[in-house]
Formats: sequence, structure tokens, C-alpha cells
Amino acid sequence: MRFVLGVDVGTTAIKAAVFDERGSVKGSHTCEYQLLTPSSGMVELDAHSYIEAFQLAVSNAIKQSNVPKDDIVSLGISAQGETIFFLDEDGVPLRQAIVWMDNRANEEAAWLESQLGREAVHKKTGQVGMSAIWPASKILWVKKNEPEVFSKAAKILLIEDYFIYLLTGKFASEDSLLCSSMYWDINTRKYWPEMLELLGVRESQLPEICHPGTPIGNVSSLAATEFGLSTKTLVCLGALDQACGAIGVGNVRPGIFSESTGAALASVAMTTHPVIDPAGEMPCFASGIPGLYMLHAYSTGGMAIRWFRDTFCEAEIDMEKSGGENAYLLIDRAVESIVPGSEGLRVLPHLQGSGPPDTNALAKGVFLNVTLAHSKAHFARGIMEGVTMVLLRMIEGTSAQDVKIEEIRSLSGGAKSRAWCQIKANASGLPVRTMKTTDIAACLGAAILAGVGAGVWSSVVDTASNFAEYDLEYLPEGCHKPMYDAMLAEYKLLMKELSPSFIRTA
Repeated sequence: MRFVLGVDVGTTAIKAAVFDERGSVKGSHTCEYQLLTPSSGMVELDAHSYIEAFQLAVSNAIKQSNVPKDDIVSLGISAQGETIFFLDEDGVPLRQAIVWMDNRANEEAAWLESQLGREAVHKKTGQVGMSAIWPASKILWVKKNEPEVFSKAAKILLIEDYFIYLLTGKFASEDSLLCSSMYWDINTRKYWPEMLELLGVRESQLPEICHPGTPIGNVSSLAATEFGLSTKTLVCLGALDQACGAIGVGNVRPGIFSESTGAALASVAMTTHPVIDPAGEMPCFASGIPGLYMLHAYSTGGMAIRWFRDTFCEAEIDMEKSGGENAYLLIDRAVESIVPGSEGLRVLPHLQGSGPPDTNALAKGVFLNVTLAHSKAHFARGIMEGVTMVLLRMIEGTSAQDVKIEEIRSLSGGAKSRAWCQIKANASGLPVRTMKTTDIAACLGAAILAGVGAGVWSSVVDTASNFAEYDLEYLPEGCHKPMYDAMLAEYKLLMKELSPSFIRTA
């Protein structure tokens, strides 16, 4: 029996899982970390925190699996997009990593778009325009505000690239992660020279571009010691976390719509060709499967309910710490006690800006129609319903590109919430299905890519389809659809009317 290791480098945690040839989990472990927010709009984390979490997640997953590390034939990484590192000539980070959701670079994004034109940016990258979260904008911010860092940067890497370097000593990246860098061309699948020239970045400072799943090399002796791995393990490129998650739940053909409600809310729908939205609202990415593309939207999602838990649910957290039920489960039960519609409470859940199709880096959270009758439970349900409205906008934007949606497959933490899944089914009018692979979808997707790269399996599409099994199904209760349709109309109106009121706080 051969085994494969999939590691998901997420926004607030790293999860590792060991899989056998049947796709069964033999052991897994998650290690969380706390992001740093030095000021409004800024989100960072030091490289050591990522490395320590990677070490703990991997070593504990292998230990739990009881699999000899020499029997792990390959390793793949699922990675958050847009988080960027600047390394010196010795490969040492020159500053803390700038996390994907950091939006300090609004001015830089606007300047880059003014130089190239929004339409040209969309056609070249597949993205709907420049944004502060894109790595190109972050690089320009560092160039302007931290010139000593920029001048010493021998390599500029995204987070998957950084771990590939730590594990193998080689500099390599892949299409799905580079899609939102804004210095990668979706047509040529190479770096975009005009953008690099504006940034003052040389191709030699960037990693080699490969396809997802490409074998890069075995774990180095140094990395084997540092991360508790074997030098017999082949390291393969994985993919963007949402691309890996889609593979992990079997979303490998058109017609399936997967959504991930983790720290971010993200959606994926597969297409056979690049789709450039005439309305300029929906972005297109390379998928984790060479030859396929994906309409992929994203916004703040589960981060809103986590903020709610951390800010207002001290009692629930204390109960969990003392051996009681999980705080999120307690919140879920409270949400189920509130009637759909939250008695008029309306929530815009944009605590860190909003993404496509309603992209607005300045968008903020809003609670409307609050009365004395509203309790903490109302606010929890209101947040879930607000995030669901964002999901409905993603579905609308995807459907507008003539992409058929037959079902929703849910993954990440939000899929554990029965209340939330039922809200999504009722609001969309579509069946919402969680998969048996939901908890480890991104790890499994990365493992499938690595396993195919190492010859454990022959095809990503066939393997993902074979491993995908339904766990729970939430069917829409039609009586609630009209109310949620009206709520969506209110959401659109609020986003339009309140846009001038969203202030820059950075």
C-alpha cells in the first residue's frame, strides 16, 4: 500500500492528512495560528508561524496515521491565494508575509489599472480588474513604502511556492495560484511582461511556471529533518485551495457548483475554456486540472461568523474549553431557533471588503433594522443569511456566463453547520450536498494531484469522481424561496445605495 500526504495551507490554519490508495484518511491534524493586524486593512503573519504550524500538522498527521514516513510516496500542497513573501539572496524572508486579505494597496491597484486599462487587465489575467489584495498591488506597495525590502528581494514567492522551496530547495509555481497574481497571462500561461515592467520585477525573481501536479523533486535532507518527512517522498505542485477543494469533492466537470465557507466564502464552477465576462464581474482562473478552467468568486464568509464567535460568544467559548460542546455547534442551535428572515434584520457581512461579482475593497459590515426584539441569536442567523446572499450573487454571476448549475457541493467549516446548509438550500432553490470528503477536501485534492504526479493514480478526473461520495443532502424548502428572493433584492439595493458611505479606514 502506498500513501500520499495532502497539506492545506489555509488562512487561519494548516491541515495535513495522510491518504491510502483508496482515498481513505489514515490520519490528519490541524494547527491554527492567529493573523496579525497591525492596523486597519493590514493583515500579516511571520514565516516562522507558518513553518511551525506546517511542522506540527504534518508530524501529527503522520503519527496519527501509523504510516511509516518512508511509505509516503508523494506530497501535495493546497494553498491560499495571494499571500506573498519577499526573500533575500539566502532565501530568508525580508519581512512578514502579506496575507491575501490585506487591502492596504488600494492606491497602487488604482494606479496599475489606470496604466493598463480595466478591460486589458481582464482579458490578460481573467480577473475583473485590479484589487488591493492582488500580489501585483502588494509588490508595488512594498516598492513604494519599503524600498529597502524591495531592493533586497532576490525572490518574490506566493505561499505554496515558499513551501515548495523549503521542502525541495527549488523555485516553482503553478497556474491556478498565479491566476490572481496579476502578472500571469491566462492566454499564454506565462508571465505578463507589461505588468512586470510596471512593477520593476524581473522574471528571474519569480518561480518557474508549471502545471498543477507537476513533480518538483524529493524532500531535501534538510527539510526531512525539519518537517519530519522522508527523503523518499516526492514533492508535487498542488493548486489554489479552492481548486484543490473542488477536486476533493468531485467538482471536476461542468454542471457542479462547489462553495467553500471557510474564512473566505468562495465558489467554483468548471468550464472547458477561459470565460471572459462581458459585464466585467466574474473572474476566470486556471483550475487544478490542466485543460480546464473555473469561474471562481470569493469574498469574506466564515470570517464573519468567527468574528461573531470571538467577539460576542465568550460564554460559548468557555463552555467548549471546559469540555462542553463546540462553540459553533451552540451558535448553530441558536440560529435554528430563529425564524427564517431574522425578523427583518439584514446583514452585509463584508468585514474585509467584498469580492466578485460585487467587488468593492471598501465594503464594510452593516446591520440594518435592529430592534429591541433582536437577540444575539438573531445576529448569528442574520450573518449566515447575509453570507448566503453573497453566495446567491456568485450563483447569479456564474449562471450569467451560460454555465449550468445543477447542485451545490459544500465544503470547509461552513458545511458542518446544518442550519447554514439549509439556509443555502432554501435561498438558492438547489440541493446542497456535503460530501464524506468535506472536512478534508482541500487536502484530498492536493493529495490526488500529488498521487497522479507520482503514479499512484492515473487520472485526476477519474480519481476525484471515484472518491466523491455524498454525506448529507439538504433539499430546498420551497416555502422560503420568495422571502429569500426579496432579501436578495434588498441586498443588491443596500450594496448600491451604501457604497458611497463605505469609508477608507487604512
